[in-house]
Amino acid sequence: MALSLEEFVHSLDLRTLPRVLEIQSGIYFEGSIYEMFGNECCLSTGEVIKITGLKIKKIIAEICEHIEGCESPEPFELPMNFPGLFKIVADKTPYLTMEEITRTIHIGPSRLGHPCFYHQKDIKLENLIVNQGEQIMLSSVEEINGEIMVNCGVVRNHQNHSFTLPLSQEGEFYECEDEHIYTLKEIVECKIPKNRTRTVKLTDFSNKWDLTNPFPKGFYGALTLKPVYEIQGVMKFRKDIVRILPSLDVEVKDITDSYDANWFLQLLSTQDLSEMTSKEFPLVAEVIEVPQGNQLPRSILQPGKTIVIHKKYQASRILASEIRSNFPKRHFLIPTSYKGKFKRRPREFPTAYDLEIAKSEKEPLHVVATKAFHPAHDELSSVSVGDQFLVHHSQTTEVLSEGIKKVVNVLACEKILKKSSEAALLPFYMEGGFVEVIHDKRQYHISELCAQFHLPFNVKVSVRDLSIAEDILAATPGLQLEEAITDSYLLISDFANLRECWEIPVSRLNMTVQLVNNLSQETESSLVRTLIEEITEEQYYMMRRYESSLLHPPPRPPKHPSVGETKLTLLNVAQEKTVDLPKSPKILHVHLSKKLQSNQAGLDSKVPVGCQNDLADLEKERSKSETIAVAGTDVTTEIFKNKKHQK
Repeated sequence: MALSLEEFVHSLDLRTLPRVLEIQSGIYFEGSIYEMFGNECCLSTGEVIKITGLKIKKIIAEICEHIEGCESPEPFELPMNFPGLFKIVADKTPYLTMEEITRTIHIGPSRLGHPCFYHQKDIKLENLIVNQGEQIMLSSVEEINGEIMVNCGVVRNHQNHSFTLPLSQEGEFYECEDEHIYTLKEIVECKIPKNRTRTVKLTDFSNKWDLTNPFPKGFYGALTLKPVYEIQGVMKFRKDIVRILPSLDVEVKDITDSYDANWFLQLLSTQDLSEMTSKEFPLVAEVIEVPQGNQLPRSILQPGKTIVIHKKYQASRILASEIRSNFPKRHFLIPTSYKGKFKRRPREFPTAYDLEIAKSEKEPLHVVATKAFHPAHDELSSVSVGDQFLVHHSQTTEVLSEGIKKVVNVLACEKILKKSSEAALLPFYMEGGFVEVIHDKRQYHISELCAQFHLPFNVKVSVRDLSIAEDILAATPGLQLEEAITDSYLLISDFANLRECWEIPVSRLNMTVQLVNNLSQETESSLVRTLIEEITEEQYYMMRRYESSLLHPPPRPPKHPSVGETKLTLLNVAQEKTVDLPKSPKILHVHLSKKLQSNQAGLDSKVPVGCQNDLADLEKERSKSETIAVAGTDVTTEIFKNKKHQK
């Protein structure tokens, strides 16, 4: 039976792809135009096309609520790279069968592919009763004993109870409220139901975006997202991927069951290649499509080029961000084979707990306080701006709180005085501020830094990598090495030069190739070239969010009533004391001027050279608005905000 293209798309179950269609009633624009705006606009009657995918081409957004003082805005196109964060509003329209859910909602192996629903009534199974309103997580779809089943689970008392439901399971299934925050890309890929709209709430927006914000000023409300799809497929005797809008006025007939799909070219994406078994490599392939702006040399990756795909594997990268505050930060993935060298840069620690995480057995951690702290308990140490500490170890101590003894976690430190030192106990919950004093002037390779120090770690390139034409890291004012990640890569080479290989990331370079044949000869690459990848803000956010979570400091106890009254301002401290910055833990005397200069913070000539260099470099790299003047001195100490990402 012939259907319009729109009707076919509406009824299409993505799990049954690919499908082969025959054009029953074609459309033809007069003239030589065959393709318009990247989409096919001419399909002749009798043509056969293999549908390989259905992708969202663009998103039309419409604000749901009335905004005072503003006319109701017309629906508008929301750019796919819009740097906003959204919370999903649960769909109030029920799904009536499990089959409808699986046909409409993305269910896959990642966290994004585990939608949650609840049922209006109890569901009685052999060994379990799913209660009315209980959250059911759908994890996968598979065939069991010849029947398609949905693997589900419910959590009770922190234990997961698994069960399966057939596609024929009927009832009223409603989406559960989703507390996660998503990027637009995540919503487009996994969270928009097919043939339905999706209502979301804008929760955050990056002010680093260089395009106009399409929303009214200050808008953080609900909007409806309507997807516009495009069909992707291949046609006989053509090597490129065909893209068709469902609104094209043609009628089609599904002839999948009666047509040999092997007549079409077998096109594979980077993701398809990564899902092949290791035994299927090496492969010879012809490049059909590559994304613009990829960082590989054009001589290696361009349409029509024959390449060899040697293998797939996991490789390590160091996720790093530029230390900068007054411009959008750049983010990089640095291979551990990077041959440049780094010098250490001072780190900033917002709490005493961060000092505990950062300390190492290799050397004592030496820091300067940049914020005053007065504890509510006499057993703990007070801190003034400019105090210096050597961090030793963590321990517990008893404090008297309202007549009751309590045990708190503290950091045992050595407070450096002018001519001596004394023991100090800093509670983990202390909201202070510390800047590291660097005495180490060595140059390190990136592998040495990762082996010897805790990440995150601040560095600056001191010797660029001479093995690459342009070292993009060398031009950065400083880098924060944030964490080591493992990612999937394909190793490829030019068919004419098998000995020089390149790594391409599976998740960030989506090329399309046509397989030519398997390579029978053994391939041993003598030279593997790795690239420093500069990644987008969105890619960076995704990586940070899905890596393992960092430890978080313990909750801060209630403040003592008098704490707020006894806090010292910078001016108080300036009148109270002179700050001493020792050259090293063994040399304990440096005198700095008592006068606080508000317009200029010059480095005192008596400050040790090592500290001078650190403070001066820090000052250059931060904007004046983020400079903290160390009270009672004419030294300006710059603070790098070590952003902690909730993953």
